Amino acid sequence: QVQLVESGGGLVQPGGSLRLTCAASVNIFSIEVMDWYRQAPGKQREWVAAAPRYGSRYYADSVKGRFTTSRDNAKNTVWLQMNSLKPEDTAVYYCAARSSTSDAPNSWGQGTQVTVSS
Repeated sequence: QVQLVESGGGLVQPGGSLRLTCAASVNIFSIEVMDWYRQAPGKQREWVAAAPRYGSRYYADSVKGRFTTSRDNAKNTVWLQMNSLKPEDTAVYYCAARSSTSDAPNSWGQGTQVTVSS
């Protein structure tokens, strides 16, 4: 099981940007999909974005056009660039790893808090 550590969260004003980083303990070349999830207070965890090994990235409708995910297999790192942040983006953001495109994530990070407020 791979260990994942997120960083880069913090407090930002509406309209601002943050870049989250997810560092993996192993080479992520063989990890089929690296995902980002988030959980706001009192709400269920929701999927945000996916970075498959190959091909296009995928995004939830709520973040499409504002968030971008990328991965660098050589650096064992995944990023989530978040622009035009809104108060409703406030949540704990988690990085996750999937062995296949059809499976649920089998490794999770501890999460990083993102707060969007003026």
